[in-house]
Amino acid sequence: MEREWLFSLIPLTIGTIFLGFGVYGLRRARALRRAGVTAEAWIVRHEVRRDDEGATFYHPVAAWTARDGRTCEYSSRFGRGAVRSGFGVGASVTVQYDPQAPHRFAIEGWDMKGVDLLFTVLGSIFTVGTVTVLLVRLLTL
Repeated sequence: MEREWLFSLIPLTIGTIFLGFGVYGLRRARALRRAGVTAEAWIVRHEVRRDDEGATFYHPVAAWTARDGRTCEYSSRFGRGAVRSGFGVGASVTVQYDPQAPHRFAIEGWDMKGVDLLFTVLGSIFTVGTVTVLLVRLLTL
């Protein structure tokens, strides 16, 4: 095996990054389901972010009062290209948040577990596939 094996580091790196991102998101969602508290919140504004290609993403900012009386106002980690009905400014939504760290929260109906699951599956396929190819190549030399 010569230098060609270096090219296999590309899908391995991508797979590892995807897998890490997906597992992090799934663990975060599981922790919120286990220890999270729900609260009535309102969308107070949308943070508008643009990526390198110029696409616009809207991240709703939810505001609520925690059980201990603190006022919380945080932006969702998920952005979308358009604001769906029911998530405009002033809309009432339900959030699930971590009482010890309220910045860890999810807006029901907006934040999706499917994205984290997709990253986990794709990361697993890239990682396992690349490692399998490398092992087969090493064993058949």
